[in-house]
Amino acid sequence: MSNARAIASSYLEWAKLYSPAKYNLATSGIMSFPLAELHVSPEDLEINGPTVYGYEPLQERLARKCRVTPDCVVAAAGTAMANHLAMAALLEPGDDVLIEQPTYGPILEVASYLGANILRFERRAEQDFQIDPGEVARRITSKTRLICVTNLHNPSGALTSEETLARIGEIARNRGSQVLVDEVYLDMAYGQPVRSSFHLGSNFVVTTSLTKAYGLSGLRCGWILAQPDLARRMWRLNDLFAASPVHPGELLAVVALDHLNKIDARARALLETNRQALDAFFSGRSDLDGFRSAWGTVSFPRLKNGSVDEFCGFLRARYETSVVPGRFFEMPDHFRIGIGGDPAMTGEALKRLGAALDDWGTIPS
Repeated sequence: MSNARAIASSYLEWAKLYSPAKYNLATSGIMSFPLAELHVSPEDLEINGPTVYGYEPLQERLARKCRVTPDCVVAAAGTAMANHLAMAALLEPGDDVLIEQPTYGPILEVASYLGANILRFERRAEQDFQIDPGEVARRITSKTRLICVTNLHNPSGALTSEETLARIGEIARNRGSQVLVDEVYLDMAYGQPVRSSFHLGSNFVVTTSLTKAYGLSGLRCGWILAQPDLARRMWRLNDLFAASPVHPGELLAVVALDHLNKIDARARALLETNRQALDAFFSGRSDLDGFRSAWGTVSFPRLKNGSVDEFCGFLRARYETSVVPGRFFEMPDHFRIGIGGDPAMTGEALKRLGAALDDWGTIPS
């Protein structure tokens, strides 16, 4: 096996093994929704279900949520597998794939694993991480089969407008390319007239899940929106990856979707409280700068002085608090803060982060 490709996600390895702390600002989703609040009994569940291409009750509810027909929905094990499956269906070895920078690391790693040639376009911090369609047009090539973006942007939380996405779709269409939009955070753009980019044209493919916005990570209820012919191809390709889903997860996902308004209200209230704490934290801080999104669970400030990696180690060792080093998102002078946790814990974690920054400023460089 010496010639086997060593493909792994350095970020996910860090997140699983090294990020947990007593005061955790390193997670990017809403805290887990309690199973007890779904009011499900063991009698409501079955171990085995129909092993076909989509559990019909779940397909119907996902289609209704997304305002599409069920034949456009491909269920997947979370957004991670949705991204993998979508890219595997759309890319051949040697194809160009144009990916935003900075981005969520596993998107790059899946493209590399699939043998694609990775090209980049920048989302600049000084432009609030907004996408410049002109740069996309300059970077795309005749071999580009796919353009990949996240909306809300991971790691900054920036919202990309429908107008910008439509322009990207037009650029891609002129080259015969598809646009893959990871929308796993988009449901947290509260109060904005935002619809899924899937409705912008037939060359858009969307991935998302119930994980980040609703605290339902353990259900692994993810899905892809694609045109029916492409969706059928993805279902068949998924036979090589997952074959059949975990049926109790499908049943629980149906229950969750039937009560999504309640789950969403809980998430909104939690984020409203935590965003107030985040705003108070940033107020008057002269050692951090950068864009702050009004939506989502993440913020991505720049540390003005010293090494972010060293500061993250100091923060963890002295203050039992974790954030995500920006090197995992290709910007090593930044770090990502997540505010989807329990409000009491999040408030204390932000206080500790502030105290650590105060102390950090007194340490000789």
